Amino acid sequence: MRFIVLGGYGNFGARICRALARDGFEVLAAGRNPEQGHRVAGFDAAIGKVRLDILDADFERHLAELQPGCVIHCVGPFQGQSYQVAKAALGAGSHYIDLADGRAFVAGFSGKLDAEARAAGRLAVTGASTLPALSSAVVDRFKPRFMGLEEIQLSIAPAQRSPRGAATLRAVFSYLGRPFKWLEEGEWCDAHGWQELRRLEFVELGRRWAAACDVPDLELLPARYPGVRTVQFRASLEFGFEHFVLAAVAGLRRMGVPVPLDRWAPALDKLATRLDRFGGPHGGMLVSLTGTGIEGRRLHLEWHLTAGSVHGPEIPCIAAILLARKLARGETHAVGAIPCMGLLALEEFLPEFERWGIRTQVREIAA
Repeated sequence: MRFIVLGGYGNFGARICRALARDGFEVLAAGRNPEQGHRVAGFDAAIGKVRLDILDADFERHLAELQPGCVIHCVGPFQGQSYQVAKAALGAGSHYIDLADGRAFVAGFSGKLDAEARAAGRLAVTGASTLPALSSAVVDRFKPRFMGLEEIQLSIAPAQRSPRGAATLRAVFSYLGRPFKWLEEGEWCDAHGWQELRRLEFVELGRRWAAACDVPDLELLPARYPGVRTVQFRASLEFGFEHFVLAAVAGLRRMGVPVPLDRWAPALDKLATRLDRFGGPHGGMLVSLTGTGIEGRRLHLEWHLTAGSVHGPEIPCIAAILLARKLARGETHAVGAIPCMGLLALEEFLPEFERWGIRTQVREIAA
């Protein structure tokens, strides 16, 4: 199977290219400047290169000419993107995988593309990343411990030293201070991007401030797990003052003050990079589940993940890599357009966690 990785020279795309080439698959890294990208990424001849720009008028024709078996879309931010890349992949007779984290993009994916994907006999998957692929795999793994699951709290705590990239910052800034809905005590309530601050305890990281973010899981998980009354997601930066600065800017935007943070993303990325030398070596993820256990008592479970700063960015890539392998090896015959939930079990992630020295543990706490 020929894989074409759009954004193949970026923070996540390059990692996916290396992993699939290491498995012996044919991989083409696609970008606007493949010669420079190949050199900067340090790719060898095992990874091919091609110039593709998803904004070009001839993108669909150029993609079809390459006869891809699977297109992996890593060109963010996905907030505000259309489905033209997925449509182009299906039109070329290809499977499609993306790492989308935009809530509207992921939640609307099936409704817009399922009929088209089924007619093509292909699988189109969105959100093959930390959210919702890994997060839902964790909930699926531990849900049998509950007679009634009532609350899901999700948090990600990236290491300060982890690469960010302007696209990641633009994605965050797109909802900074903006209202969005999350489920709280059975009611859809307003939260605001990078506000709703809370202190959380991460294994090996200690206590950090965490702030509300608008992610696909807020819409997908309540539908997947009927009876759940609260679903919330927060992100946690290493330095508390970063949180308070962003919360203050979010407050200004919330009051209607025009703050063009999307234009400032590259400069802010450079500024954050200057703080890296003061940061610690680890990042993490926390999935907290609360409800009534199968024994009839209150149960609170925490699943913790800890990764070194060098390998933390591997985590958002793992689901796409696992799914690509399954497609290439004929281990899945699913068709249609769906979010990446129920396609990968938590156990399938474990060999990749071990490869990168990523540790996990489960805590059971009296609720």
